[in-house]
Amino acid sequence: MNEKEIAEIRRRFRADKSNITHVRGCYVNEKKEIVSSFYQPVALLPQAESEALLTILKKTLTGTLGKNLVDISFATQQVVDGPEHKLLMGLRANALRDSDGVDALFQQIIQALDMEGNYLILLTCDAYDVPYRGKDGEDFDDGATEVYTYILCSVCPVKMTKPALSFAVHDNAFHNLSPDWVIAPPELGFLFPAFDERSTNLYGALYYTRDEKNNHPQFAKAVFNAPLLMPAAAQRDTFHTILEESLAEDCRYQVVQAVNDQLRELISEHKENKVREPLTISGGAMGQMLTHCGVAEERADDFAQRYSDAFGPDTRLSPRNLADTRQLEIAAGEVKIQVSAQRGDLVQTRLIDGERYILVRAEDMVTVNGVPINF
Repeated sequence: MNEKEIAEIRRRFRADKSNITHVRGCYVNEKKEIVSSFYQPVALLPQAESEALLTILKKTLTGTLGKNLVDISFATQQVVDGPEHKLLMGLRANALRDSDGVDALFQQIIQALDMEGNYLILLTCDAYDVPYRGKDGEDFDDGATEVYTYILCSVCPVKMTKPALSFAVHDNAFHNLSPDWVIAPPELGFLFPAFDERSTNLYGALYYTRDEKNNHPQFAKAVFNAPLLMPAAAQRDTFHTILEESLAEDCRYQVVQAVNDQLRELISEHKENKVREPLTISGGAMGQMLTHCGVAEERADDFAQRYSDAFGPDTRLSPRNLADTRQLEIAAGEVKIQVSAQRGDLVQTRLIDGERYILVRAEDMVTVNGVPINF
């Protein structure tokens, strides 16, 4: 799924837009025990609670593609007779009315998920009359192309608030607010089936994780029986290690800055050209990029091989996961220098009398703790 398709479904989570009639769920304690299960008709909720519930569910479709939102692909054999896919298809077909199927999914999630504290598992189903969209991007509500029926699952931690002091205006007095349990935004979840090319794709799902350091692979294995790429933070760390090891003594500031600039330009061009498909890059393309940055061909080939070994020969990663394209951070022990990614030219590295130095050209006023200083 691309950003526009995700945004189109995300806009469904409003009381006046969705066809969501009910939400099923269960409350799980720290011992992995279901404390209670519920079937909540949305229409019976007060407006404020209904809007709050839809807002929580909508957060399962937020974040960055390739980092928080990841496409899941099912193999053909899974779609034919895989038990995980069959369960999801059954839940979608009966709009979550099959209690045995719902309970089976709950147990899959609970047994696989390693999450501290109490949490809620929320399930909902929606049927979207996908409007025909003209070449100019305008929707025609009277020309629906198909009905896209999907289920959304959100796993939300339940956390205890802290005691607080409030002031009640109506009686002009202070009151203590007692601690209470509140539903936090989703930690993870998924959308099934995928909405690709603005149409139903039974061979795909969209997986969400809030934390870029932990994408809960056991959850994905239990629900989809499909492997996940390593978390975004681990992708970045692995990329840095591969770059350092393959370049060896050629791993200089100018080279790393140039690689960062190349990735930033890729992202910028992808956005400016309004390309629908998510931006990804292969190890081979990264190797070619290194040669353009002045790296010797044999070192670039070594990088491509290490990239393939670490991520897989056909794996394509999001450039946004590989480098911070907003700023450069130069660190040396307790010293950290942060520079806008576009102004990496202000920094130089020098070897003076056998000592290593980082030089920053000061084009504007220099301040120390906010105090302008003279040279």
